[in-house]
Amino acid sequence: MLKKDLQNSMFEMCPVRNVIARFGNKWGFLVMLVIGEHGTIRFNELSRAIPDISTRVLSGTLRTLEADDLVERKVYPEIPPRVEYSLSPIGKELMPIVQELTAWATKNLPTIIKHRKKYEEK
Repeated sequence: MLKKDLQNSMFEMCPVRNVIARFGNKWGFLVMLVIGEHGTIRFNELSRAIPDISTRVLSGTLRTLEADDLVERKVYPEIPPRVEYSLSPIGKELMPIVQELTAWATKNLPTIIKHRKKYEEK
């Protein structure tokens, strides 16, 4: 077995790495939080709620979350098409953990920033 194949199989066997790598990127958590807060949200509303994310990155993030069944996408047969996003049942199950991590980050960010500055001054 090649080293790359071994690494890929080890990655696939580790549920924590496998799952978190998909939604725990720079935007996945935030997209899930915004969708969770709104319940159901359209693409443009989501884009306005996260103004510093590009359309391309938001689309890719939503596709990844949908592929992992964390987000559901509903297309209405209208012209122009209307698309809405909401959390899937397992996405809703994950939300308390995401919210707890968000609360922890909010609480501890000042301390973390202070220590980063001290570290950089060394």
